[in-house]
Amino acid sequence: MTTPGRGGRFATTRWTLVNAAARSSDPYAANALADLCQIYWPPLYSYLRRRGHDAEDAQDLTQGFFARLLERQDFRIADPQRGRFRAFLLTALKRYAINEHARAAAVRCGGRQIRLSLDFEDAERTYVRDHRDEDTPDRVFDRKWAGIAIDRALGRLRDECREAGKAAVSDALFPYLTETGELPSYREVAADLGLSEGAVKVTVHRLRQRFGTILRLEIGETVLAQEDVEAEMRALIRAVSA
Repeated sequence: MTTPGRGGRFATTRWTLVNAAARSSDPYAANALADLCQIYWPPLYSYLRRRGHDAEDAQDLTQGFFARLLERQDFRIADPQRGRFRAFLLTALKRYAINEHARAAAVRCGGRQIRLSLDFEDAERTYVRDHRDEDTPDRVFDRKWAGIAIDRALGRLRDECREAGKAAVSDALFPYLTETGELPSYREVAADLGLSEGAVKVTVHRLRQRFGTILRLEIGETVLAQEDVEAEMRALIRAVSA
């Protein structure tokens, strides 16, 4: 969700709405927070698993953390150090995970506790599949966050292509946007699609440009200032390159 900026100010995003909720009853803030929680819970779950929590404990911590977040909504106007929702959530989770009193309180409030619909089985499968011995918990979190951001951007681009009636072409060329392994040559793909090699090259170039734009929009939904977008993009690139 974005709205046009005025006077050069950064457009309203989900994160600015969530922060504004500390001062006002914005009707969109609750939905914005719920959306952000859905984006970020898998990276947080992966972080907890890598910290040494077993699957059941990590599930309970993840549910309890977001239940408290949604119930209390104790957000304040973010200072420059809290301008990125990713950093805010990870810091808050670290504090929550080591606070045994908060965990006990969450258990005692079980009847009133908000329960999010989270697919922990899928999260556990992907955690085990992507596990690397040399990973730190923070690196696991960053890589999972980056993967989700990329997948969401690709999904938005795929929807655009289908709405434009270009689903077959885009589906064939999407691997060239993110894959780093060996792929068929443009000439081979062009023959399969009934296009010229030049047309395939141009289309891939345009898809890459549009993908980059959408990915920045996706990242922009979770920061408070425009300058944070490029910083988060650099963090994303480091995460997927590690």
